[in-house]
Amino acid sequence: MEDEKSYQNTNILTQFLKKEPMEFTRKDIINFIKENNIKMLNFNFVGGDGRLKTLSFPIRSEKQLKMLLDCGERVDGSSLFSYIDPRNSDLYVIPRFKTAFLNPFSAIPTLNMLCSYFDANGDELDIAPEYIIKKAHLQLKKKTGINLEAYGELEYYVKYITQESELFPGVSQRSYQESKPFIKYEDMNNEILYTLASLGIKAKYGHSEVGNIVQEDGTRFEQYEIELDLESLEDMADHVVIARWIIRNIAVKYGVEITFAPKIAVGHAGTGLHIHVAAFKKNKNVLLDDNENLSETARRIIGGLLKLAPSITAFGNTNPTSYLRFVPNQEAPTYICWGDKNRSLLIRVPLGWRKIPDLSFKINKGITNRSSCKERQTIELRSPDGSANIHLLLAGIAVAAKFGLTNDESIRLAKECYVDLNISKEGYKKKEEKFNHLPTSCFQSAEKLKEQAYFYNEDDVFNKRIIDGLVKQLELFKDKDLNKKLKKDRQIAEKYIKNFIHWG
Repeated sequence: MEDEKSYQNTNILTQFLKKEPMEFTRKDIINFIKENNIKMLNFNFVGGDGRLKTLSFPIRSEKQLKMLLDCGERVDGSSLFSYIDPRNSDLYVIPRFKTAFLNPFSAIPTLNMLCSYFDANGDELDIAPEYIIKKAHLQLKKKTGINLEAYGELEYYVKYITQESELFPGVSQRSYQESKPFIKYEDMNNEILYTLASLGIKAKYGHSEVGNIVQEDGTRFEQYEIELDLESLEDMADHVVIARWIIRNIAVKYGVEITFAPKIAVGHAGTGLHIHVAAFKKNKNVLLDDNENLSETARRIIGGLLKLAPSITAFGNTNPTSYLRFVPNQEAPTYICWGDKNRSLLIRVPLGWRKIPDLSFKINKGITNRSSCKERQTIELRSPDGSANIHLLLAGIAVAAKFGLTNDESIRLAKECYVDLNISKEGYKKKEEKFNHLPTSCFQSAEKLKEQAYFYNEDDVFNKRIIDGLVKQLELFKDKDLNKKLKKDRQIAEKYIKNFIHWG
């Protein structure tokens, strides 16, 4: 544990205060600001669109600073959430000290902190993203004794203009984990990783992805991925939002645009936000049993995800172009099923280190701990994309896991919806006829959310106001049959896609 504590967090505040973020106090924040000559304080909070919002304060005095840390500030909730009445919309934003980080982009020394929302009665706002995920996770732990950790794979495209005679051009749909000079923005991706780590975010790794698109006007889109590492649902949600903010700001530094849009060109790889989940009980990952096989707990969680998969799209696939991504042969799911390793399924159990934790021992000297790899087993949900509202998505996953762990229907679903890795293409085609299809539009997603609202309303995790608000947002796209038309006309589809290029 000492090694983990030494290296897990390179947050400058952690180094300076010599304590972990959970232990930060008001006194610590004030001392850091004084000793490091911090001039500005930024409050950050997540809006209904899932983006990071900022409220900036010039630091004038210690008295003012204490007031801000103690009392927070007021904001207009109706401008942040579409389902708050503007006639009574004042909210409080109160900083969470554990989230403090030094702003890496401001020329003026600036400290940022994420905030929680409170209503006029002093209660945590029931539709606030950070409160919903906290409630969902709390109910899961209360009912099952299990807590989830998760990480996301943030895929994005870099948009730039090619030279007429570009050196070492990339190949369409062939850029997976390619290296310079065949990809052009590896250094930018590495700077993103370094910046994330410097803020204490557990960045796992980064690489170029499959997508490499050249358009007739010379515009190129090059795809990359940043993968984070396991953290609590609450921390992961916050860190995905911050990561998106960091990626966009570093792109500005390099003079390029980036997009998390689910689809940017028909016939090319879309942009996913695959979510990996691990389940812990008494600090042990319980996805594997004592014989290192997939446990009943894991199968129950998978069954819960299968049950609620149709409505989870309301949180993880939030605009019409999301449903252009769900096409065969593009490593994106279409049917509600699961299996081992297979990247075309909705849920997969990635290759782990079950029963073979000693690979390094076979080729290296000095390997003494040959069991640590077992804790890395996860379950991967592959439907979410770059449009996802990450707090609501992870809260929905917690609700699905609770259903799976407390309802025997999940065992039946896991058994019925399993696709054997060795099944033939013909056998899979016959079997897929029995599987339910994922929604094909925002309209269908809204319908499924209404049908399955009971599961999210239970224990008042998602209240009626937010479910109704999400349904209304999805229905406003009026895309019931739109994707059928777009798939028939590539030019119209790509013009339409441009409307959502900076969504999420």
